[in-house]
Amino acid sequence: MKILALESAALTASAAVCEDEHLLGETLLNNGHTHSETLLPMAEALLGSLGLTAADIDLFAVSAGPGSFTGVRIGVATAKGLAFGSGKPCIGVSTLEALACNLPIPGGLICPAMNARRGQVYTALFRGRAATDTQLTPERLMPDSAIPISELDAILKRYDEPVYLCGDGYELCAAGLHHPIGNTPDRLRWQSAASVARAALAAYRAGVRTTDAELKPIYLRPCQAERERMAREQAAQATDAHGMHSR
Repeated sequence: MKILALESAALTASAAVCEDEHLLGETLLNNGHTHSETLLPMAEALLGSLGLTAADIDLFAVSAGPGSFTGVRIGVATAKGLAFGSGKPCIGVSTLEALACNLPIPGGLICPAMNARRGQVYTALFRGRAATDTQLTPERLMPDSAIPISELDAILKRYDEPVYLCGDGYELCAAGLHHPIGNTPDRLRWQSAASVARAALAAYRAGVRTTDAELKPIYLRPCQAERERMAREQAAQATDAHGMHSR
């Protein structure tokens, strides 16, 4: 099975082509939020360099969030368009689960962390599979969450072993956590489309099938526009209630 995977949920933009577990090629840019201009051309150039077209792909995979609202939408929209145009299935995977797939740490604790702003991180916790395990993805120990670093620190205190961080929240968490932190090489800290492909293949083998119409972004909290809309509604309701009590 040939998989084209896309990653654009954070600062890194990446495209990868895999055949089952085997990486055929990957491109990666780590220069900021220009994903609307770079992601699709990266994927097309990668396919061309491998002598492939979208018609040769059996499964389109994408990092569907959490992450930058704009970046997540760009990745999901691109995957939806490619899947629709080819009539092939697509799968959206957790950005945090894909990040955890970066780290080949048998039995170790893996904590992907992304800067969620407003004093929070998007995070989860995984345990690496043993070297003899046939599972492709790490074992999940907690769901994807948007929490303060202090709350993550309290969760990690339950474990008497170092944790390996990855993601663009690496420096933020390394400075704010009291729990022992293992050293993660710089290249393994960043989102990777090859890891997205690995997580998507595991989901596909577990029976997950998604059409382009069903593929949706994964948001752990409302975007800024939605938060502003809710704030306006709450303010309007408070004004109405105050007016009723004044009559």
